[in-house]
Amino acid sequence: MIRRVALLCLALLLPLVAAGQARAVGYRYWSFWERDGSAWTYATQGPSTARPADGAVQGFRFAVSEDSGDAARPRGTADFAAICAHTPRQDGTKRVALVIDFGTAADAPSGEKPPAARTACARVPRDATTAEALATVAKPLRYDTNALLCAIAGYPRHGCGEQVSGKATGTPQAAPKAKNDDGGPSVGLIAGGGAVVVLGAAAVWQARRRRA
Repeated sequence: MIRRVALLCLALLLPLVAAGQARAVGYRYWSFWERDGSAWTYATQGPSTARPADGAVQGFRFAVSEDSGDAARPRGTADFAAICAHTPRQDGTKRVALVIDFGTAADAPSGEKPPAARTACARVPRDATTAEALATVAKPLRYDTNALLCAIAGYPRHGCGEQVSGKATGTPQAAPKAKNDDGGPSVGLIAGGGAVVVLGAAAVWQARRRRA
């Protein structure tokens, strides 16, 4: 009897787990990064409000990701001295090194091919934002009505932060995963597991009652 109860619990739990995995989705968008020493860190504000200092290195990566925790980082050279080697300092301006990674073919919208990654050194007024620096070297830019950056250098031609099934990159500022605040499993999975436990306990109680 105990064995039958265990099998029943397992049979009820497996569909719940499978359903949770099937609901996993990603979002196709441009993520924004800042260079901190030798590593990329996910930007804490958007490019339209960030005001980098002279000598800053900032990056953009187009990819599909579930949230900022697994967002794909920009690839390639990210050294200010190399990127801005031919852009001398000028009074009243600042230089910002930009790394623009258009992502992989797997992340590209249907019918589009990502351009090759590029770097650029933007020389802009000292109070310029990252968005203003980007506009000097990678036009045309495209934004949605909520000021979300949708396209850099015209890529992609359509779409903006749209939801897609699955995760193309396998590892990438958009919607969060369906999980609780402490990083644990989703509420639905917890509730389902609880229901299985209750059903299992009820089955054991019924079996003991019959034997009595």
